[in-house]
Amino acid sequence: MSRKAVKPAKPATKPVNANRLKPDGPVAILAGLGLLLTAYLGIVALSGSKPAFCTAGSSCDLIQSSAWSTLLGVPMAWWGFGLYLLLLIVSVQPVRRPVPRWQRQSRLALIGVAISLYLTTAGWLALDAFCAWCLLSLALLVAILVLLSVRPPEGAPASGWSTWWINNGALAAAIVLVIGVWQGGLLTAPESPRLRALAEHLTSTGAKFYGASWCPACRDQKAAFGRAGEHLPYVECSPQGQRGPVALACTDAGIEGFPTWIIRGRKYQQAFSTEELERMSAFRWPKAGAN
Repeated sequence: MSRKAVKPAKPATKPVNANRLKPDGPVAILAGLGLLLTAYLGIVALSGSKPAFCTAGSSCDLIQSSAWSTLLGVPMAWWGFGLYLLLLIVSVQPVRRPVPRWQRQSRLALIGVAISLYLTTAGWLALDAFCAWCLLSLALLVAILVLLSVRPPEGAPASGWSTWWINNGALAAAIVLVIGVWQGGLLTAPESPRLRALAEHLTSTGAKFYGASWCPACRDQKAAFGRAGEHLPYVECSPQGQRGPVALACTDAGIEGFPTWIIRGRKYQQAFSTEELERMSAFRWPKAGAN
């Protein structure tokens, strides 16, 4: 009587996700809070309204309407939203190797902290203003970076001046530099001969453009001239910032708001297009068709 061959038992197989690490809950929670914060600020920016506790003329309002509130025409809040979204995605995905995830999280957090610090410093130095909402976002990013730094996985780069930290710090600094160059207008189009001629005409005819460094409308007025804005007959009325005294030249001229133009003896408390300034100052451009 023949025996049936007995097949050896197959070794038990581990579930596919047995070796996968769980999502990084603490970082995911902080990233989720940042996501909600930036989504709120982004929606407010697109609607043209103001965030809560951000009254007209306040430090928050100055920051939200400044040159540092947008990048490539997109509100900075939406760039922050994208950063928090990436952090959240990286944090909730189960992974087999902890170090690559930790490195991606740390890199994103480091870039976010660098950009947020740059924007906060720029607003403070240029406008003498702070934005509570922006500081809250900075606090979230710092908390994420600290959380990642104090509990690195085994095999992660040591804190301090390791090559990994230096390389990623340099990456964050390079990104901040590019943003600063762009927002500073260093990549604007070449100077327009016509706009320079208009600016010089306004100066030669005794016109005055009174403004303040923290005034968004004044900034937009200068921006209308591009690089030729350097030749405008501009008078800074707030040389010591928003909380400082008004310049004597502005009080003597009876300036009550910004921007204020005095053209051909008449006072106008508003910004104008370059075409309107041409007409009001009787400017004639001799080279028809030129820019």
